Amino acid sequence: MPTGSDSRALYERVADALRTSIERGELAPGDTVPPEQELAETHGVSRQTVRQALQQLTNEGLLSSGRGRGRTVRSQTRLRWHLSHFENQSNHSADADAWATEVREQGRVPLQEVSVGLEIPPPAVAERLGLDAEKDIVVVRRRVRYVDDVPFQTADGYFPEDIARGTPLMQPKDVSAPGGLLASIGRAQVRLVDEIQTRMPTKDESARLGLPAGTPVAEHMRTGYDAEGRPVRVMITVAPGDRHTLVYELDAS
Repeated sequence: MPTGSDSRALYERVADALRTSIERGELAPGDTVPPEQELAETHGVSRQTVRQALQQLTNEGLLSSGRGRGRTVRSQTRLRWHLSHFENQSNHSADADAWATEVREQGRVPLQEVSVGLEIPPPAVAERLGLDAEKDIVVVRRRVRYVDDVPFQTADGYFPEDIARGTPLMQPKDVSAPGGLLASIGRAQVRLVDEIQTRMPTKDESARLGLPAGTPVAEHMRTGYDAEGRPVRVMITVAPGDRHTLVYELDAS
């Protein structure tokens, strides 16, 4: 039980001590937290109390979930995601897309896992692409994007089938082209419409992104239009709130 004037529960005192060590850099990102038994002996508490403290810090996003190999200190460095020039054609090359280029420019290491399929589009996507949600088919490129080996985003791109079939958009791997894939097949995006909402993640999103309990996400939906005004892609990106700073630069003239 707490003694003296300290009214904090025992697990809170252990959590506060570990939190202070993290804030001071004594436990740096990537460091493994001492074993439960060692922490219990150091603080004069039970292992169950230590588990409560570690779970508290995990819920705050300071520690990894510790599945199988102990808990480690999570990096608190956010990715600055410049959405106003994220898909400028100059940011695409034959070796990397705009997202990978931006990650590398921040001194970090990008990686993407890609899968491709044919699906009936969700109603919100069908509406934006001008398709029939019950009859029309879209090509979907699903990505899990990693930064420094940590899952940072899911990004699902939906393309009308008649545009994507028989093009590099069907390749189930991380592919890019100068100016972007759509530009390489004669469907360059010339206008973009963004919609952003914040919400709690789904169970699947939490699992795929390894989210601490209570972490909100930003859902960024971008619809791209070609020179003829036809919508050629809807991209839905889910970005954890504890890993991103969304940046826009707007012309005020």
